[in-house]
Amino acid sequence: MSATCDEAAEVVTRGLGFNCHDVSPVLSVRNPADLYSWTQPVLEILIIGGAIAALVLAIQRLRRDGDPINISLWFASLAYLAITEPPLYFPEWFGLDEIYGFIFAHNEFTVQFMYDRLPLYIIAFYPAITALAYEVVRALGVFARRGALLGSLGVAFVAQVFYEIFDHLGPQLKWWAWNPDNMDVNHPMMASVPMKSMLLFASVSLAFTTYLVVRWVGDGKKRSGGSIAARAVLAGVLTPLGMVLFGFPSAVFGGDTPNIEAQAWVLGIQLGLVWLVGIWLLWESRKPGGVAPGTFALVFPAAFLVVHAVLWASALPDYLDAKNGITADGTPIGSGPYVIACFVAATVVLVQMYRGRSERAVEE
Repeated sequence: MSATCDEAAEVVTRGLGFNCHDVSPVLSVRNPADLYSWTQPVLEILIIGGAIAALVLAIQRLRRDGDPINISLWFASLAYLAITEPPLYFPEWFGLDEIYGFIFAHNEFTVQFMYDRLPLYIIAFYPAITALAYEVVRALGVFARRGALLGSLGVAFVAQVFYEIFDHLGPQLKWWAWNPDNMDVNHPMMASVPMKSMLLFASVSLAFTTYLVVRWVGDGKKRSGGSIAARAVLAGVLTPLGMVLFGFPSAVFGGDTPNIEAQAWVLGIQLGLVWLVGIWLLWESRKPGGVAPGTFALVFPAAFLVVHAVLWASALPDYLDAKNGITADGTPIGSGPYVIACFVAATVVLVQMYRGRSERAVEE
C-alpha cells in the first residue's frame, strides 16, 4: 500500500472505477468526454462558471462601491478549503488516521489535484456556494435589517437547501463515494449522506465564514488591501473552530463505541433549527428593506436549481428502481423527501427575492 492509497481508499476508489495507486501526485487533466458520466462536465461548467462569476462580482463591488465583503468571502472560502480538505483526503499525513480514518474519495474529473483527490470544480464550489448564499440573503435585506449574526444564520439555511440538492445526488452518480465503514465520521447518515457533513459543511462552515468576514471587513471602515486580505484569510482559517463548536453536541455521544442513534437525534435537531431559521428568513424577507439583487443573484442560484433539476431527472429512473437504497449500478441513493424539501425551499426563497426586486422597481 502506498502512503496515499491505503486499503480503505483502494476499495472506495475501485468502486468509483479507478485505481488510487495509478494517479498523478500534482495534476491530472482528462478529456471531459472520457469521464465516467456526462453529468460530470455539466457539473464542472456550472460550478466553475459560478465561481468565476462570483469573482467578477466581487471585483466590481470592491471597485465600484468600495465594498470588500464579496472579495473577502471569495478568498476566505479558499483559505478554509486549504485548511480542511487535505486532512479529509489524507488524514495519515496529519496524524489523524487513528482518529478519523479514510473518509471519502472523489471520482476522476477533467482537472484534478493532489493524487486525484481534489477536483478543480470542488475548489470552485466553495467560493461559488458561499457567494450564492450570501447574495441571496443580502438581497432579501436580512443583513441590512438584522446585522451580521442573523444574516449569517440566514446564510446557513440558504446554503443548506442549495448544497444538499447537490450533496444527495453525488453518491448515486459516482461524483464521489463515502467510506461506509468509517463509523466515527460518516455515521449517522441520512440515506447516503453523513449528517455531520450536512450540518457542519453545508451550513455551519459557510455561516461562520460569512459572520467573521462581515464583522471584520463589512463595517464601512477603510482598510488597506493587505489588511483586508489578512482578515479574509484569518476568517477562513478560523472557520473550522466554529465547526468544532457546533459539532460538539453530537461528539458527546462519540468515542470508542459511538451511539449512532443519539448522534442522529442531536444532528437532526440541529438541522431542524437551521430550517426554523429558514422559516424566519422567509417571514423576515416580507418586510421592506431588501437590497436590489445583482446579475449574479438573479442568474446563478436559478441556474444551479435548473441544472440540478435536469441532473436529478436523469438519475430518477435508477433512483426509483433502487433496492434497499442501492441502485442496479451498486450506488447509494440520497434522500428524495429531503431533496424535494430543499428544492421547494430554495425555489420559494428565490421567488421571494424576485418578488422583492419587482416591488422595488414599481416603487422607483
